Amino acid sequence: MDKITSFTKDHDKLNEGLYISMQMQGITTYDLRFKKPNTEFITTSSSHTIEHLLATLLRNSEQKNNIIYFGPMGCRTGFYLLTTNLNINEVKKILIDCIKKSLLLEEIPGNKKIECGNYLDHDLNGAKKELTNYLHILGDLK
Repeated sequence: MDKITSFTKDHDKLNEGLYISMQMQGITTYDLRFKKPNTEFITTSSSHTIEHLLATLLRNSEQKNNIIYFGPMGCRTGFYLLTTNLNINEVKKILIDCIKKSLLLEEIPGNKKIECGNYLDHDLNGAKKELTNYLHILGDLK
């Protein structure tokens, strides 16, 4: 059985940041690495909330037609963003904009029982803390 691309990367050498993970069939997968692998991780409730916040904002952004998917990594060290027709600078710009908008939200989009399969497992304050830290990583906050 072939190894998938993400399992062929030496995770001991990965750091926080924004990286192109893979390009295939016109889709670019971005690695939004919030934490250094095997040292820290995002709690499931914060990760779940970040997914709700950014998936909603990215799919409502000026680049919404180029956003394919946003979701968490199973290891809880970051997220994957799949796009078309966007370069890394455009992705960074829209990410920073959406993160800043998410920090202003007081409610989690899609957080009603009818809308979410695990609606009780959220942490808005924890998500905002992780997102603020990621803005630092992206170089937008000093």
